[in-house]
Amino acid sequence: MKTEGLSTASLVKRLLLLVVGMFAFGFLLVPIYDVMCQAFGINGKTAGSVWQGQEQVDMQREVRVQFVSSNAEGMRWSFGPEDNEIMLHPGEARTVNFLAHNPTDRVMVAQAIPSVAPSRAAAFFHKTECFCFTQQVLQPGESIEMPVRFVVDPALPNDVRRLTLAYTLFDVTERMAASLDLAAVHTN
Repeated sequence: MKTEGLSTASLVKRLLLLVVGMFAFGFLLVPIYDVMCQAFGINGKTAGSVWQGQEQVDMQREVRVQFVSSNAEGMRWSFGPEDNEIMLHPGEARTVNFLAHNPTDRVMVAQAIPSVAPSRAAAFFHKTECFCFTQQVLQPGESIEMPVRFVVDPALPNDVRRLTLAYTLFDVTERMAASLDLAAVHTN
């Protein structure tokens, strides 16, 4: 007698193959993400805080650096750059301030996540000091000026004339509440 559909052994084999495929896909997510970001020019990660290059300024060209800020869902702070954009010579160290204000009636902890566009220029953007390196704790009603000091590497490709440094500010108060006694935290 022949039954319609899949036999139990065939079904088990297909389900095991599906599980193995899902497991492999999980390992491939990071490389796939990196390739997609590079292909579409999104989420350019900055080169970080280590700047080993010489302070040689390329006076022959200028680069426009734009600053963008946004708040993640649920973040109630007002947050933004003092200057929307600046012109600089590659190799020149510059500082730009971002302003944040906690309008709530509770202590809050925030974390800023940076990105640079176009993504191929991110490797040439070096932050030497940044508020994004640590969480920011603000008391109710408190405001703060947060500097970011950076250098655009003179090796930046010549066809890149504009960079955008974007920050998204996240509320990490709940996650940090266990490790911080937020009632005892006082900032200057």
